[in-house]
Amino acid sequence: MDLERLTSQMEQIARAVEALVQEVSEDQTRWKPDPDAWSILDMINHLVYEEVNDFGDRLDLVLHRPQETWPSGDVARGVTPASRQRGLEQALEAFLSARQASLAWLEDLDTPDWDATYEAPFGGIRAGDLMAAWVAHDLLHLRQLIELRWALLSRDVEPYRARYAGDW
Repeated sequence: MDLERLTSQMEQIARAVEALVQEVSEDQTRWKPDPDAWSILDMINHLVYEEVNDFGDRLDLVLHRPQETWPSGDVARGVTPASRQRGLEQALEAFLSARQASLAWLEDLDTPDWDATYEAPFGGIRAGDLMAAWVAHDLLHLRQLIELRWALLSRDVEPYRARYAGDW
């Protein structure tokens, strides 16, 4: 596993997230395409939670603390009424700061054993699986942000349509 390449990708994705939420109005920040969907603010708050409480912590658990219990959690981690009270700028700053801390921690890893395996409640998971999932999780939410920006554009240009651009 090429950790340097993966961390570089994580840094690039953080910059892409930042770029995708710049110039977003307060209305756009909190808008949801449907009641069960996440807003841009919800996604950033989720990324903050995952960065602080999930991937790095679980990777550290597999690599250095395999005797400890796997933490529980749910899909909506970080998306709470309290997190929805903060503004996008504050949430983004929290994500970018947490990402920098994660990248520094990953850089300090001394020859990690990517094949180290942990018996989680759902089955065995290797450190390399977690590292790959961390970057994949970033990409999934980057795609989700792009989809939300497309939906916002479609909403904001009504009654006009962007179909000339191509199929979404």
